[in-house]
Amino acid sequence: MSASDFHKIRRLPPYVFEEVNKLKARLRNQGVDIIDFGMGNPDLPVPQHIVEKLCETAAKPRTNRYSASRGIPGLRKAMAGYYDRRFGVKLNPDTQIVSTLGSKEGFANLAQAITAPGDVIISPNPSYPIHAFGFIMAGGVIRSIEAHSPEQYLSGISRAARHSVPPPIAMVTCYPANPSAQTVELDFYKDAVALAKKHEMFLLSDMAYSEIYFEGDPPPSVLQVDGATDVCVEVNTLSKTYSMAGFRVGFALGNERLIAALARVKSYLDYGAYTPVQVAAAAALNGPQDCVEEMRSTYKQRRDVLLDSFAKAGWTLPKPSASMFVWAPLPEQFKHLGSIEFAKRLMEGAEIAVAPGAGFGEYGDGFVRIALVENEQRIRQAARNLKRFLQSNAAPTAAE
Repeated sequence: MSASDFHKIRRLPPYVFEEVNKLKARLRNQGVDIIDFGMGNPDLPVPQHIVEKLCETAAKPRTNRYSASRGIPGLRKAMAGYYDRRFGVKLNPDTQIVSTLGSKEGFANLAQAITAPGDVIISPNPSYPIHAFGFIMAGGVIRSIEAHSPEQYLSGISRAARHSVPPPIAMVTCYPANPSAQTVELDFYKDAVALAKKHEMFLLSDMAYSEIYFEGDPPPSVLQVDGATDVCVEVNTLSKTYSMAGFRVGFALGNERLIAALARVKSYLDYGAYTPVQVAAAAALNGPQDCVEEMRSTYKQRRDVLLDSFAKAGWTLPKPSASMFVWAPLPEQFKHLGSIEFAKRLMEGAEIAVAPGAGFGEYGDGFVRIALVENEQRIRQAARNLKRFLQSNAAPTAAE
C-alpha cells in the first residue's frame, strides 16, 4: 500500500514544486551554486533581545514542561496589545485570541474545526496552497475564484455565493497577498465583510505579511471594519515580521465562536509551542520595534536592487508595494513553456531558483514567484546569470 491509497491523500494534487525541488537538489549535489529565490524563508537574523529572552526562559526547568495549547496568557495579551496599537482593534485575549503554530497550522486547524464533508469554501486563485488544501483535507470543496486583482476576486465571490450549491460557508482573503503581492484598502474589507454577512458565511483573513510594506499606508486589518468580528477571523504570524519562521508561532483573532472551535480542535492535537518560544514571542510583540523597521528597509532595498538589476538583464518586473515577493510574468519568449518548465530551465541555465506560479493555482501558471531572501550581492550575481541566460535564449527576429 502506498500513501496515495489513503482517501485524504488522494484528494491532494501532485505536489507542483516537486519537480523543481528535485532538480535543485540534483544540481546542488553536483556542486552548482543555486541562488535560491524559491521559498519565502527569511534569512535575516532574529533580533537579539528575542533570542536572549528565549535562552533565558529555556534555562528555567519548569518551562520545559507541556505548555498551553491556546497560548500562555502573557502571549495572548501581547497579541491583543499589538492589534490595539497597530490597528486600533480591541480584542479579548481570553475569548478572541488563540496562539497557533504559525499561520499555516492556524488555517489548517481552523479548516478542521469548521468544515463538514461537502462544505463549500471560496478561495482566491492564485493563492498560498493552504488556503485551499487545508479545507480539502478537512473534507470540504473549494470554489476557486480567479484573483489577478482584488476587484476581480470580490466580483467573483458575489457570483460564486449566488450560484454555489450548497451555499459556501466561508471565504478566504490574503492581503498583502502571497504570491501576488497585491494590497487592499480598508474599503475592500468593508465590501468583503458586507458580502460575507449578506450570504451568511465566515470571512477568514490571512495577514502573514502585515508588516512588510514599502509605499503608501500600512496594510489594514479586516478586523478594523465595524462588526467584522461577527463573521471574521484573521490569522497572523511572527514568522516574517521578526524572521522567526522556524519558531512556529502565530495567532488567530476575531469571532469568538470560531476561536472557541479552533481552540477545541487544538486542545486535542497539540500542547502549544514550546513555552520559551511563546515567551520570546511576547517579548517580540511587547519590545522595541525598530528591528521591524530595519527588516522592512532591508526587504525594500533588496526589492529595488532586484527590479533594477533584472531590468538591465532584460527582464522587467512589476514593483510590489508590500510582501517579500515579486510576482513575475514569464518573459515573452518563454510564455509558451508554462511556469514549471520555465523555472527548470532558469535553474539549469542561470542557476536561479524561483517558485513556479502553477504551484499557487491554475491562474498562476503564467508567473513565477521571486522571494527576497538573498542578499544584494547574490541578487546582482543572479542578474548577471540571468543576462547570459536570456541572451542565449533570445527570441528569433523576423529576419532569422
